[in-house]
Amino acid sequence: MPSATPLYDVRGRGFARRAPVTEAWAWIDDRIVPPPARSLPLVECAGLRLAEAVMALGDWPPADRAAVDGYAVAAADTLGAGSYNPVPLTAAVAVTAGDPLPPGCDAVVPFEAAQAVGPFVEAIDAVAPGSGVERQAAWTRAGSQLLPAGRRLRPGDLGLLAAAGWGAGYGAGYGMVPVLPAPRVRILLAGGPKAGAPEQLGAMLAALVGRDGGAVEAVEDRTADLDALAEAFAQPGADLILSAGRTGTGPDDVAPVALAQAGSLDLHGIAMRPGGSAGLGLAGGVPVLLLPGEPMAALAAYELLAGRAVRRAAGLPAGLPHAATEVVTARKLVSEIGSVDLHRVRLDDDGRVEPAASPVWPGLAAAARADGFVLIPAESEGVPDGVPVTMYGFA
Repeated sequence: MPSATPLYDVRGRGFARRAPVTEAWAWIDDRIVPPPARSLPLVECAGLRLAEAVMALGDWPPADRAAVDGYAVAAADTLGAGSYNPVPLTAAVAVTAGDPLPPGCDAVVPFEAAQAVGPFVEAIDAVAPGSGVERQAAWTRAGSQLLPAGRRLRPGDLGLLAAAGWGAGYGAGYGMVPVLPAPRVRILLAGGPKAGAPEQLGAMLAALVGRDGGAVEAVEDRTADLDALAEAFAQPGADLILSAGRTGTGPDDVAPVALAQAGSLDLHGIAMRPGGSAGLGLAGGVPVLLLPGEPMAALAAYELLAGRAVRRAAGLPAGLPHAATEVVTARKLVSEIGSVDLHRVRLDDDGRVEPAASPVWPGLAAAARADGFVLIPAESEGVPDGVPVTMYGFA
């Protein structure tokens, strides 16, 4: 049980300094690495990263096969065939797509290009050698690379692996694939009068963690008191902990104190807006990221800090996962020197960007209205209208 006496208390004192965002990124990169690889059944691998390249176990297709339903033939037997000159096929074999070609056949006449006359089949269209055929090893040869290391597995990838012999069924011999398991992320809602509704923050953060390759272990309401939050930080089981709310320096801001009590508060106060009261530390060796409770600040701190931590833990690229587009500002984006500003923006009818927030669209309404965000560096006083900027778009 943690002591009721805080080991570290910033309440009422303000921030001694605000660490640059790059310093917070270095802290994350130095302490968070992907978990060891595991071999999992194919049906459990969707969305996970391949730990190593997967090689083809054999040729695919394993032999020449029909690509369409029809009659397997020797193409030479169809020479001269047409609708006014049907040509009898003495060695036609009915096949469906995927069937191996019978010996002596090198093409498939589709059913619509043939007609049955009693027990006989006639071609009413000529075909060339290879027509209607999928050649052996057309997709991959034995020993070649099917998918590279680091690939995030999509449903189509799982189908390819199953077809290529990595998972042929649901019983004995079911394929196992080497993957990086999703990091277990615990979300703690620290509450407080500055926070949004707990279900609001919990739903947003859980969705963001899933986007970035994490698996939410639990979403817990820990608004009771300092010791309850410290106990939650110290509880084992998670690979990463995100806490939302009570991150400032006011009398009710217990999150940084609780983290210091449970382990270490390494950085508190980041030179970014919104979200500048974010913090980082360790509890039982597990990285903990403190996010503000105000929803827009929590979203910004997640995008710039916590998201990077989740992606690194999942074996994904650490950088922002959004598509970057060059756009032009329609209105000035206001900033001040000393902090990285995350401006949520929307595209106007001319394809230019303007701030999404306004007195009419505050908070989460502005977030829902935004098409993306623009990052203004700490050394900038803002961006005037008519200037090119990079927008990180929302999918």
